[in-house]
Amino acid sequence: MLAAYDWIVLGFVSRWMWRCSRRTMLKHYDAQVGARHLDIGPGTGWFLDRCRFPVKNPDVTLIDLNETPLATAARRIRRYRPATHARDVYRPLDLGAARFDSVGMNFLLHCLPGTVAQKAVVFDHVVPHLAPGARVFGSTVLGAGPHHTKASAKLLGKLNRSDVFNNADDRLDDLARELASRFGEVDLRVKGAVCLFSARFPAA
Repeated sequence: MLAAYDWIVLGFVSRWMWRCSRRTMLKHYDAQVGARHLDIGPGTGWFLDRCRFPVKNPDVTLIDLNETPLATAARRIRRYRPATHARDVYRPLDLGAARFDSVGMNFLLHCLPGTVAQKAVVFDHVVPHLAPGARVFGSTVLGAGPHHTKASAKLLGKLNRSDVFNNADDRLDDLARELASRFGEVDLRVKGAVCLFSARFPAA
């Protein structure tokens, strides 16, 4: 699956089904990513390989539950010598004294089980590792609603039935509320069926 991820998921599905291209998501990365960056669920590392870090040699850390995407993404951005950690985001991240200027969660939340309120524990787990003014950002496919076309709604249902996605009831208002309760300067933008979100720490 990883071998075809960039073309199928980030290319065809994102652009034509969710109606939010990977280039749009890459611009979102460019606007948020910091010199000390933590990426949760990095996939193949496509965005990390192409985004514009504010420094030549960023400090990059990758987290995923699965060792395979960790190795794939780390190999792709080996020029940055990223640190990798296999972690369950529903548990404390256990990263010691590490602090980050940005945390990326691209296409992560819609894969996590539970309600938006339950998924938001991932925000609590990154808070201890945020530097002042850090950005928490990412993208997620929203659940059923008017932002879906007939075709994307059908795909959404199929992915939820197969447990690839767990987002049938994920709502924009719920995500906004969870972010606002923890951070300041929350920004949510809907592009097609995708929410691009960002928030600054600490809360105002």
